[in-house]
Amino acid sequence: MYVITGATGNTGKIITEKLLAEGKKVRIISRSEEKAKDLVGKGAELFVGDQLHPETLQNAFEGATAVYTLISGGWNQNDFYGYQKQCADILAEAIEKSGVKYVVNLSSVGAQLEENTGVVYGLHYMENRFAKIPGVNILHLRPTYFMENTLAQIGVIKANGVMGSPVKADLILPVIATKDIGEYAAKRLSALDFQGKSHQYLLGQRNVTYSEVAKVFGEKIGKPDLKYVEFPYDGLKHALMGMGATESLADSMNRFIEVMNSGRVTEGIIRNNNNTTPTSIEQFAETFAYLYNM
Repeated sequence: MYVITGATGNTGKIITEKLLAEGKKVRIISRSEEKAKDLVGKGAELFVGDQLHPETLQNAFEGATAVYTLISGGWNQNDFYGYQKQCADILAEAIEKSGVKYVVNLSSVGAQLEENTGVVYGLHYMENRFAKIPGVNILHLRPTYFMENTLAQIGVIKANGVMGSPVKADLILPVIATKDIGEYAAKRLSALDFQGKSHQYLLGQRNVTYSEVAKVFGEKIGKPDLKYVEFPYDGLKHALMGMGATESLADSMNRFIEVMNSGRVTEGIIRNNNNTTPTSIEQFAETFAYLYNM
């Protein structure tokens, strides 16, 4: 039995579908029966509940061979780091009490850094908290910047005619499609080929800059002269809060971008065959263009 948290999300859905296709028994946790309906139709067992409730998670994890864990949401949290710590503690306690022996956990690049790193600092705490769980094999996935993050640029382009954010235009940045994360996680969960406490970076198909992304996307949406402009951090903060994020979340996002712009998030991480994934930014541009033209 596999238990998948965040099963209706970008990575969890892929994992659930892959494991079900292999004939595995899969239990999913969701607060919404409606959102989970498609996966239930494919054979998943639905456990309705909120993963912030310790008893819910412990009951869901009971009898599982392996679980997939992540911290999701938090846009409405006035203390974003505190929320991440709470989620990590509840997940760790459920793992400890349920007797699960294998865990694949969604972390991030930057989680290896000791200092305050914004939105990934709670993942650093999570990795350290999980390290204290005895007798459990835990693989932390540390994917790089999501290609899906660029979808927020659709509104920016339509409003301003350019792409833009506080990320440096010339920052060399590995980017990854979330479907590749899900497929990699499903492969490792199916094989259960990891021991002890370990981590795996996932760096996407290649490194790009935001200026290059603007060129690729511009050609795909019929704007070959599309440019990328560096926006001030305050601009992103106001935009995020305008979309419903708390000030805590917005400040945490800006802090992460500051550290990312410094180059420290990926410093010393070497690309190899094991951490390179297949989806290119050109392939993802098809999705971007489709959503842009909706």
